[in-house]
Amino acid sequence: MTAALADTDLSRLAELHGVATSYRPAPDRTVAVPASAVVAALTALGVDAAGQGAVRAALAARERELRERLLPPTVVRWAGDPRGPAALAALPPGTRLTVTTEGATEDREWDASGELPLGVHRLTAVAPGGRTGRAHLVVAPDRLPAPAGRSHGLLVQLYSLLSRRSWGMGDLGDLAELAGWAGRTAGAGFVQVNPLHSAVPGAPTDPSPYRPSSRRFPDPVHLRIEDVPEYAYAEEAEGRERLAVLRERAARLRADVLDKGGLIDRDAVWELKREALETVLAVPLGPGRQAAYDAFRAAHGRALTDHATWYALAETHGADWHGWPEELRDPRSAATARARAELADRVEFHTRLAWLTDGQLRAAQRVAAEAGMSVGIVHDLAVGVHPQGADAWAQQDVFAAGMSVGAPPDAFNARGQDWGLPPWRPDRLAACGHAPYRELLRALFRYAGALRIDHVMGLFRLWWVPRGGAPTEGTYVRYDADAMLAILALEAGRAGAVVIGEDLGTVEPGVREALQRRGVLGTSVLWFERDWEGDGRPLPPERWRADCLATATTHDLPPTAARLTGDHVGLRDRLGLLTRPAAEERAEADADTAEWLALLGSLDLLDRPGAGPPGSDEEEEIRAVHRFLLRTPARLIGVWLPDGIGDRRPQNLPGTWDQYPNWRLPIADRDGRPLPLEELTAAPRLRALLDVFTQVRRG
Repeated sequence: MTAALADTDLSRLAELHGVATSYRPAPDRTVAVPASAVVAALTALGVDAAGQGAVRAALAARERELRERLLPPTVVRWAGDPRGPAALAALPPGTRLTVTTEGATEDREWDASGELPLGVHRLTAVAPGGRTGRAHLVVAPDRLPAPAGRSHGLLVQLYSLLSRRSWGMGDLGDLAELAGWAGRTAGAGFVQVNPLHSAVPGAPTDPSPYRPSSRRFPDPVHLRIEDVPEYAYAEEAEGRERLAVLRERAARLRADVLDKGGLIDRDAVWELKREALETVLAVPLGPGRQAAYDAFRAAHGRALTDHATWYALAETHGADWHGWPEELRDPRSAATARARAELADRVEFHTRLAWLTDGQLRAAQRVAAEAGMSVGIVHDLAVGVHPQGADAWAQQDVFAAGMSVGAPPDAFNARGQDWGLPPWRPDRLAACGHAPYRELLRALFRYAGALRIDHVMGLFRLWWVPRGGAPTEGTYVRYDADAMLAILALEAGRAGAVVIGEDLGTVEPGVREALQRRGVLGTSVLWFERDWEGDGRPLPPERWRADCLATATTHDLPPTAARLTGDHVGLRDRLGLLTRPAAEERAEADADTAEWLALLGSLDLLDRPGAGPPGSDEEEEIRAVHRFLLRTPARLIGVWLPDGIGDRRPQNLPGTWDQYPNWRLPIADRDGRPLPLEELTAAPRLRALLDVFTQVRRG
């Protein structure tokens, strides 16, 4: 076999498994990926591509498999689509179809042109010659639910939102208070928060909410302890005294953050809450509460048991399951079953925590709805999970071993990115009807009025990096986007929830169009909205897309005050992050800001245009930015809560770790003074910013 033929065979094999051999970072540029990356991705998919002979054999096997199968593993039928699934149209004439609908036990004859209820069904096809094929048939609504009219809302990192009642970091009680206030006094339609997924325990815990242990269950560190009903019944003297001591320690922890300039210490917060919960959970449940708890356990089944088992085992063997005794690394082993029985009290403890947190999350959504919010709480779905955590242990069969999710080099990251998150295997997802994905969405939609999907492009493809390799040595692996979108539409429709896709950065052609067609809102950030295909100038409001959440900034970008004043350049300069002289960076940033302010002035959105250089009246300029967002047709408009009081510090500064306190800062005013929720909601500056929206509504 010649080298050229070998390359052709490898390319063909990769194509048939959804592995890219090249990608296009720009319309006029194609980059070939290393053959080693292709081989590594195929290996992670269970395909032997080590050598020309193996490639040739694997290619022949794959072509034979595709030629002989009647149905792909998952088939999608969009409700109302007269064309029907292409896979069914390609069946041999006379093929007999039977369907077992979701929740049913008996097959029924089905005509491919006939209607079926929404759901994930089992489809069987029998060709005239007796050849049989089976598939999961996803019948989904044509579009996801749309927002009920236009609305504005607040964006906040929950941990940063401390009240005088929280225990050193923002909690679900604070979230409910913010939602109730914003809905009733500011006419807000939603509050968007960071991912509240379960974290990997440890000291120190990874503070990033985007590298969770589990996306399926929320983190009990967000519990408001006093709102747990059993808290009031911890009547034994020892229990009351213990809780009183913990409340005093929590008050000192809170004061350290709000009054003394300390950073949020998640580990210290959890240690106090864990001790308190040990006492509170010793109180027996009443019959109604017990019935609700039993229903929760039944609804989540094995997923919940696995989750609680992992946390119980982590208390004994450490948080990285790869270092556990070998027999415990398999969640289905007999040794794991024995350990679960031996640790039954700890498994029960973590099961109860999941239930309590779920309950407070649903309570926050109820408060939002009662306050008149049309959407409510917008939860954030991280793109993946930590390789050492609970989901990676419990769902090993659907994760690609030895691979990590990241991004290829681009204009902002010349070396690419490796996020350290194991990707799902698309073949295993398809084979089980995308069950892990369905279960994940169903769990989140229990308490979400809307869901923001981080890096929504991952529904189509992900950049796989061989573990230990550089991000430049990766390649894209494709997912069944039609199935991923159909399941998203199905579960969002069942919940009546809106979905927002974070589609910033480099996006494959056709992706935004596909998302829009199905009703997934995009994300538009003011500073990035320029006429990139024309003169490069700021995009006027009438040219913005309507199907999006429009904002001035995000948790990964400088607050608006910092951008207007140029403080973000100074911060990066102090930390040694600039790649050019600071004067050049500052000049470019000032020019960018001046262009936007000129547009705002030309639209009569500034009360005092031309009064001084950019940032000379950043409070008024921030209001003008949001008046501009209101001029766009965007369905949702988000206000970064720290912008309401002039906070100039980003919550996360990409490219840093120890150099900057990412994910550990409380919301603060322009002088860096932390403001508790009680002062924040009374701040004249925040009220003046939110008046921008109420004035428009009254007008």
